[in-house]
Amino acid sequence: MGRPGRVNQTTVSDFLFLGLSEQLEEQLLLFGIFLGMYLVTVVGNLLIILTISSDPHLHTPMYFFLANLSLTDACFTSASIPKMLANIYSQSQAVSYSGCLTQLYFLLVFGGLDNCLLAVMAYDRYVAICQPLHYSTAMSPELCALMLGMCWLLTNCPALMHTLPLNCLAFCAQKAIPHFYCDPGALLKLACSDTHINELMIITMGLMFLTAPLLLIVLSFVRISWAVFSISSPGGRWKAFSTCGSHLTVVLLFYESLMGVYLLPPSTYSTERDSKAAILYMVIIPMLNPFIYSLRNKDMKEALGKLFGSGKTFFLP
Repeated sequence: MGRPGRVNQTTVSDFLFLGLSEQLEEQLLLFGIFLGMYLVTVVGNLLIILTISSDPHLHTPMYFFLANLSLTDACFTSASIPKMLANIYSQSQAVSYSGCLTQLYFLLVFGGLDNCLLAVMAYDRYVAICQPLHYSTAMSPELCALMLGMCWLLTNCPALMHTLPLNCLAFCAQKAIPHFYCDPGALLKLACSDTHINELMIITMGLMFLTAPLLLIVLSFVRISWAVFSISSPGGRWKAFSTCGSHLTVVLLFYESLMGVYLLPPSTYSTERDSKAAILYMVIIPMLNPFIYSLRNKDMKEALGKLFGSGKTFFLP
């Protein structure tokens, strides 16, 4: 996607986030809504981490990865929403060039880490249901730590490989990003130099961050479904499936929003489409995850009751 006809080229020191609305009244409303969602997201996910770390009964592989997923969700949302809130509060749309690329790097890291952790958690449920006798060895603390380290490595390297080439692009005088965060598709639209390599990196990262973990998740749930439906007792079948129902809900929400953005060519970039998808996977899903994973989980409810000193489970239908 070259830009041979655009010669009004300059050295860009900052960009402008146009946000979700230019109307002051709507901005104030959006500030209140997103501030509330951000606080719920951070407090909810940190509460999950505190609950798991404080209860020895939850020191298992499943909750170990859930705690890391909660930390990732809190960081993922924090990489974009505070800047958006600060811009609305100060009535300034500016973001520095280095700040934009830094934000993009952390969004790619924590977004990719979300994908990897969802895949690892699906594998954990597969081993627990399909190979229960080998669970203690297949999901030992050492192997869990190794899988977590691999998740961090597999997300940091591609994020750097995508962010650093953006630093080599030349941008035109137009520097308005029609978004509330540093979106790679919008950045490429502003570039005056050739962006074929950058487009290739977006497609490659989409395949790496989305299809590879998703394939592992699908294979794990296919094997889980096969094992669950082979159980003769309806009660046993429901108990086995309920242990991964919450995870399946999060997977469907997360991947549906991401695949509509990052597996499409950058030339088909749509501000409205990407804004809706970004709000879903950056804000709403991280906010809902603590409720999805915890409110229907008896162990988590008991641990929350102990954490708040009641010694009782919270009443939830």
